[in-house]
Amino acid sequence: MKILLVSTQDYIHHPIPSRHHYIFEELAKRHEVHVPHFHVSRGKERETRLIVHEATIFPFQGPILHYTLNAPYQYAVFKRILKEAEIDVVVAAHIFAGAAVIKAAKKYGVPVVFDLKDWFPDSAAAYYKNRMLKRALWEGVWQVTKYNLDRSDRITTVSPSLVEKLKKYGYDAKLITNGVNTDIFKPMDSKEGKRMLGLDGDCFVVGFVGAIERWYALDEVIKAFTDLLQARDNAKLLIVGGALFTDYENHLKNLVKQLAIEDKVIFTGLVEYKNLPKYISAMNVCLIPLSPPAWVNIAMPNKFFEYSACGKPILSTPIPDIMKIGGENLFIYQSKTEFIEGIKKVRDNPRTYRIDVEKYSWKSGAREFEDLLEDVICKENK
Repeated sequence: MKILLVSTQDYIHHPIPSRHHYIFEELAKRHEVHVPHFHVSRGKERETRLIVHEATIFPFQGPILHYTLNAPYQYAVFKRILKEAEIDVVVAAHIFAGAAVIKAAKKYGVPVVFDLKDWFPDSAAAYYKNRMLKRALWEGVWQVTKYNLDRSDRITTVSPSLVEKLKKYGYDAKLITNGVNTDIFKPMDSKEGKRMLGLDGDCFVVGFVGAIERWYALDEVIKAFTDLLQARDNAKLLIVGGALFTDYENHLKNLVKQLAIEDKVIFTGLVEYKNLPKYISAMNVCLIPLSPPAWVNIAMPNKFFEYSACGKPILSTPIPDIMKIGGENLFIYQSKTEFIEGIKKVRDNPRTYRIDVEKYSWKSGAREFEDLLEDVICKENK
């Protein structure tokens, strides 16, 4: 197959890989996959098997300004790729660039699969505080999302709840969940991970891996952690990741200073994906403090599968689709008191879990996507 992927991110420089990186790098082992490059991020350039096409004239980092000003050029780039590469199928996932590639694909009679990786109206508005701006942005993004969904030949999405949400709007979607690279995420020696970080092998490490943005209530975690220190002075809070578009990370660091616990909280910054298992290995309990109700009800975070593959106990806010999967390593909290009780329960009953996550591996997800794309092409050619 010849596939054109229009991802939600700057595919080359975004600091945190998405499902598209995992799935389509796997597909690129046996298919020709093309991807446009949007210069939105400033992260380290990652290696890729995909064929990269420059699609930016104005390299603004602000997403709205970037995609608005570059839209005409991107449309021209998409048309050129579709024609010259003789693309068989398009996978669109971006809202604004997705609309452009769908228009171009229809011009050349190429089928489109739209991969809805989260609820874009909510996620687009999440970065802004002004209520009127948030509402206007939500409505605008929803209209473009509807345009994309209406004109796609097939829709895929990441969680059962998003499948149901789409159904309420009249759309049928196939579920292909997020997952984990089971080749590198596996149980490891916890003391070795702690030594890598310069920590005592017996210290108790509460850890988080992911984007440091406001949809994770890490400020509440830090406040609750101060209470935990009263019961266990040799505990550490390990926060692995970096900010994407906001100053939330600086806010957290200032909070740590205000609470005078700088020696108890470790911010690692961004870490290469291949090294994440080593950091997770140092953690005695792993956190998913997802906060906004609108996101909690549709979320299926990669970190749930990554923590589980590493055999770690997980302390999470209530996320319905994760709770449906469950597992003996999953513990739920809804308040500060329950958070501290959950930490103490894990601390008093230390163990490594053996969780079978093979059916949630990215290789499995890639096979599902591959079958779906082949089916879409087959029906188009009948």
